[in-house]
Amino acid sequence: MPVGTQATVKAISQEDLEEIGYRLILGNTYHLYLRPGRETMRLAGGIHKFMSWPHAVLTDSGGYQAFSLSDNVKLLDTGVVFRSHLDGSEHIFSPEHTIAIERDIGSDIIMPIDDCAPYPADHKRLKESLARTHRWLAECKEHWLRDPRHQNLFGIVQGGVNTLLRADSAKACADLDLPGYAVGGLSVGEPLEYYAPSLAAAIEHLPKEKPRYVMGVGTIPELLNGVALGVDMFDCVLPTRNARNGQVFTSSGKINLRNLKHAQSEWV
Repeated sequence: MPVGTQATVKAISQEDLEEIGYRLILGNTYHLYLRPGRETMRLAGGIHKFMSWPHAVLTDSGGYQAFSLSDNVKLLDTGVVFRSHLDGSEHIFSPEHTIAIERDIGSDIIMPIDDCAPYPADHKRLKESLARTHRWLAECKEHWLRDPRHQNLFGIVQGGVNTLLRADSAKACADLDLPGYAVGGLSVGEPLEYYAPSLAAAIEHLPKEKPRYVMGVGTIPELLNGVALGVDMFDCVLPTRNARNGQVFTSSGKINLRNLKHAQSEWV
């Protein structure tokens, strides 16, 4: 999935995305909630009309922002308290609130709020992460089922690089019988040699007949490892970010088109 955090994929038009063949792109609940805001999204008729995109949209819930913006975040048993990076105001993303926001956004695949532990994290912190993530997922499912609106709730597997905890988390998510499943908390600084075993431990216990999604993964080794393990979906800012900065991937390695030696390169 190309990443359109605030309802637009940077530096590429919807027409180009369609021509390439994409039928699913990603937005972010936290960022859309802050700007343009849930009321604007609701009045626009949802994210599809807001961004003139006729195909599917997945919205991440904000769990990753709780990890990446940790200086502005408090984790409570009831949810995640964010201090806005725009104006400093406080907002709580509880399971109920997260589902309500994603209803207003109107995305096709919605993600629950979760607790993404940093790397490295000790066993105690990982267990806390799993307890919160599983409890919040069950609450999100409860609120989603009250008014599903043809939206599909995915579960999120956590567990760091502990393969036993990854397996336990995957089993807990699978037991909830959801439309699809995601593996979060990878590609957050762990060495590549830990990535594949951690992912494999989760994928093994997720239903093969339902979509399996690895969140925030976009390097070529990670993609190839994921495909080999049976992953169906990926998202990452790297493809469009690298392209905007003039980086090209080739069979002989990366090329940075901003290097002086390419200033007079011919178009071929």
